[in-house]
Amino acid sequence: MVRLGTGIGWRPEIADAVERMPAVDWVEAVAENVCPGHLPESLLRLRERGVTVVPHGVSLGLGGAERPDEGRLTALAERAEALGSPLVTEHIAFVRAGGALTASPRLEAGHLLPVPRTRDALDVLCENVRIAQDALPVPLAVENIAALFSWPGEEMTEGQFLYELADRTGVRLLIDVANLHTNHVNRGEDPAKALAELPLEALAYVHVAGGFERDGVWHDSHAHPVPRPVLDILTDLASRVSPPGVLLERDENFPAPEELERELDTIREALATGGASRTAALPEPVRTAARAVPEAPAPVRERLALEQTALLSALVAGTPAPEGFDRVRLGVQARALAAKRADVVAKVAPELPVILGDGYRPAFLAYAQRHPMTGGYRRDALEFAGRLLAEGRPADAGARTELREWWQERSGPKPRSRRPGVRLARATRRVLLRR
Repeated sequence: MVRLGTGIGWRPEIADAVERMPAVDWVEAVAENVCPGHLPESLLRLRERGVTVVPHGVSLGLGGAERPDEGRLTALAERAEALGSPLVTEHIAFVRAGGALTASPRLEAGHLLPVPRTRDALDVLCENVRIAQDALPVPLAVENIAALFSWPGEEMTEGQFLYELADRTGVRLLIDVANLHTNHVNRGEDPAKALAELPLEALAYVHVAGGFERDGVWHDSHAHPVPRPVLDILTDLASRVSPPGVLLERDENFPAPEELERELDTIREALATGGASRTAALPEPVRTAARAVPEAPAPVRERLALEQTALLSALVAGTPAPEGFDRVRLGVQARALAAKRADVVAKVAPELPVILGDGYRPAFLAYAQRHPMTGGYRRDALEFAGRLLAEGRPADAGARTELREWWQERSGPKPRSRRPGVRLARATRRVLLRR
């Protein structure tokens, strides 16, 4: 088992600060944001210093009804090899539904959604994990996720579900203690019970992050300081086992580097407190070989596909909530998905908020209500812009011309000319139209 130490999530916005942190043992990078042939200079410098880099995937959808996409698995493997990583990580979640198994349009969530803790879903997840393990050059660890709602008719607790998964596949676990806190607030699940049921000998490392509570719902924002209840769960975990690694996640609202370092110190203190209460040093556990995982029968995948498609359609396409779900919680989740979608599109296409100004967000949210995401965020940005133009919007002629040029630049069969003379002519035309 690799001993990682204390680390922090590497993000471009804090890359310089992370490089200057003297006590960071390792970092984790979102796999989809890293190109193997053009690794960020910051990550290369960290690697040269001997800092371990772990790619963390967010789009594989191992908990989905379909088998893992070969292209996505190949991309994840390439990132692991390019970074010299000792392992890769993904989530126990589904992120898309529809398609061939349901003979319906494919829908994308743009978010990690919970898998039902049922025997059928477990069978599918185990097979998908083994497919991924066979395709990856290094060990795989999978993460428990946060959720705003529960599936009706669940047959296992989270701890039991994860124990079965690890026992049947030999996969390692990435335990997010912030997600255990989220599920405690939102779903009434006891973090201590979950820890007691987990196969801690399968622990790869731990995530720690912050969030906020609003109207009785905890939002796992990764944009706020780590709260005391999350640190207490980390201490409880450390009292049971010495985690091979612990990592601080921060994705938004980045504080000063000094504050991030103080959070890392607080995490180390929580680990030390838990370690001091451990009654005795536990021997290094021996993992038994994983059991053979049978292929999930086609009817099982089809049933799961129909259930997940109905749920995702309710969240992103406004169809009725499936029977047994908390409609209020699904409404909260639907609004959160739309808001996240607007935020991410603004990041991948930063020109759109500039062109549309204050009208960007209400226009996008109105668009999202009628048009579920069927591809990635870049495609979503293009379809949003195209829809506005088809409706003769925005009302301002200059902004509409600018939006049309932006859309044509990115959606045509080939990029528009970037020769200085041509670009100058386009810019001059924009200026004249605005007069």
